[in-house]
Amino acid sequence: MMQNVHLAPETDEDDLYSGYNDYNPTYDTEELENDTAFQQAVRTSHGRRPPSKTSLASSMGRPMTGAIQDGVTRPMTAVRAAGFTKAALRGSAFDPLGQSRGPAPPLEARNEDSPEEKIRQLEKKVNELVEESCIANSCGDLKLALEKAKDAGRKERVLVRQREQVTSPENINLDLTYSVLFNLASQYSANEMYPEALNTYQVIVKNKMFSNAGRLKVNMGNIYLKQRNYSKAIKFYRMALDQIPSVHKEMRIKIMQNIGVTFIKTGQYSDAINSFEHIMSMAPNLKAGFNLILSYFAVGDREKMKKAFQKLIAVPLEADEDGKYISANDDPHTNLVIEAIKNDHLRQMERERKAMAEKYIMTAAKLIAPVIETSFAVGYDWCVEVVKASQYVELANDLEINKAITYLRQKDFNQAVETLKMFEKKDSSVKSAAATNLSFLYYLENEFAQASSYADLAVNSDRYNPSALTNKGNTVFANGDYEKAAEFYKEALRNDSSCTEALYNIGLTYKKLNRLDEALDCFLKLHAILRNSAQVLYQIANIYELMEDPNQAMEWLMQLISVVPTDSRALSKLGGLYDSEGDKSQAFQYYYESYRYFPSNIEVIEWLGAYYIDTQFCEKAIQYFERASLIQPTQVKWQLMVASCFRRSGNYQKALDTYKDIHRKFPENVECLRFLVRLCTDIGLKEVQEYATKLKRLEKMKEIREQRTKSGRDGSGGPRGRRDGSAGSDGGQNCSAGSRGERLSAQLRALSRTEEPYDSSSNKELDASYVDPLGPQIERPRTAAKKRVDEDDFADEELGDDLLPE
Repeated sequence: MMQNVHLAPETDEDDLYSGYNDYNPTYDTEELENDTAFQQAVRTSHGRRPPSKTSLASSMGRPMTGAIQDGVTRPMTAVRAAGFTKAALRGSAFDPLGQSRGPAPPLEARNEDSPEEKIRQLEKKVNELVEESCIANSCGDLKLALEKAKDAGRKERVLVRQREQVTSPENINLDLTYSVLFNLASQYSANEMYPEALNTYQVIVKNKMFSNAGRLKVNMGNIYLKQRNYSKAIKFYRMALDQIPSVHKEMRIKIMQNIGVTFIKTGQYSDAINSFEHIMSMAPNLKAGFNLILSYFAVGDREKMKKAFQKLIAVPLEADEDGKYISANDDPHTNLVIEAIKNDHLRQMERERKAMAEKYIMTAAKLIAPVIETSFAVGYDWCVEVVKASQYVELANDLEINKAITYLRQKDFNQAVETLKMFEKKDSSVKSAAATNLSFLYYLENEFAQASSYADLAVNSDRYNPSALTNKGNTVFANGDYEKAAEFYKEALRNDSSCTEALYNIGLTYKKLNRLDEALDCFLKLHAILRNSAQVLYQIANIYELMEDPNQAMEWLMQLISVVPTDSRALSKLGGLYDSEGDKSQAFQYYYESYRYFPSNIEVIEWLGAYYIDTQFCEKAIQYFERASLIQPTQVKWQLMVASCFRRSGNYQKALDTYKDIHRKFPENVECLRFLVRLCTDIGLKEVQEYATKLKRLEKMKEIREQRTKSGRDGSGGPRGRRDGSAGSDGGQNCSAGSRGERLSAQLRALSRTEEPYDSSSNKELDASYVDPLGPQIERPRTAAKKRVDEDDFADEELGDDLLPE
């Protein structure tokens, strides 16, 4: 084995590293300066002779380093790249970046007056104006946006002229021109200046230098659609569709959708169906599916409606499930991520898309359910089954509730109640919505016990349902427990500050509790939310009236009349306030307007008749009292007032005929007989004796009746004051104290007690007998029923809350 092992010799004769320092002295460059032959060759022409062909070519075809080729010495790049130069050997500092040369020379000053600089600054200004115009439009300041766009257009034209003078036309910035014109057209359209917008778009479209300008014909079609020029809108949509390549699929689908909508507006439902069918086959979406259902509904095709509804249900929602935002473990990092994305912009967009899909499906179901089957109930059942088999399972319960609401619209309360009672065994949210509607139904039928029971069920199922709490407060309000009702309304507001029904009802509750300042605060808050609500305006005016501030009450009533100018009740209320302030002319204006819109209000008729009597125009008062006698034919006072107006105007024959007619209808009326006796005596008729006999007999019977009444009162304990001057058996003349009827009856009795001869030109009887028959309206006591109507007639609809489910 040792025969192949060679031991190293111990002598230094064969050194392993010997020879590495030995080299040819020809390559010793360090001694070239001392080499006499080399220096002589450099100084003479020997070193500048061109090399021979044999010495230039190498075996690899590459010139040697330092060789001269085409008059240029090949650089020693490997040495120079490292910074080793000949100067470095001579003692110069290492400076590969050339920093020893000193600072760079200063930049040349910009010439502000040069044409190029002016063009550059003007172009910058145009871009700034376009940007400011877009920002103003996004902020809603459309006028400012248009002004900025016009200014940008003017400066851009100046820029083009200057550029043409300095450079060739090929150097014009077409992109800037396009953006300026496009922004100007958009601002014209936003400001509804459609002819100017169309002209600007035409300038862009007709310019062949603008690439893809044909797409703007879509915008022109939109403008024609807003102008209801549907034929031109369709024409421009189709022109735009022809100029858009097929690779832009989404854009083409949107244009086709616009074409379909335009066909619907023109009533061309078959063409609209073709457009929407093509869209649903290529790229189905919710809007196209809903419009397809509308088109089939318009042509009455039941089977196609069903198929279109199924296509609408099958449109993918493209939204993540709610379970994605629920943490499956206790990892804090994961929980932080989920909390961050739970309500971000993407999640909000998903919610909006889902809400839009549910809206389209619910509306389509409510539209087609009554027509796709023999009855709307069967149609609703079909829609419910289709929805249950889709991704919108939760909408099935809402459809059932809408089915109950449809029963309500058809006034089939029993079926509505039965449908809603089916939800008592469902989950809490659906049960709460159904119980809320049941409570509302029973409240409308004045079955407050049942209404309260279902309101309790709704509250227990969902304590945070503001509609359920409002209905519970309504049932407590109806039982007279206003403090407790206010608590329920407050809780509803805490759960949902936008629940206007609860805010309105709590204002009514405070008014019932005579806490007028708090009630006024509630209605003023509500007025800030519902600016043109007639109910809220009326309640504010009524509270100011109760607070004895007629000026504020009149101001709010004026606002109410501006919202509902034909409301006769508000007009009469305003007339009464002006009457209480002594402004008869304004009062007459509003009372007359109230009479014009509702000529059957007895109070308004009475005031207008008394106004004409007070202003010595008895002839004009006759028509109002005649209308009152038609409305209340059993009330003798109106016919007596008609006869009195004839007598005061000097038409004695007409007055006599009227009194005779009254006597035939009311033979026991003492005042009518008294006037008959006076008129017959003045005229000299023979019937005077007959009427006088009847009058004496009635007066005697009246005395006997009064004596019996007085004796009965004495026997029962304590005399009572006898009523002053009864007008006979007719009870219409004996009204409550302070009422208008009593004052008018007192006037008639004063007329009947006048014994002096009648003189039509005398004002004494009028002055002595007639005062303002209405008087200040706010001083009149109201009955409880009347007060209830005054306070709550606008509120009845709101107290019954939320027919539709939340």
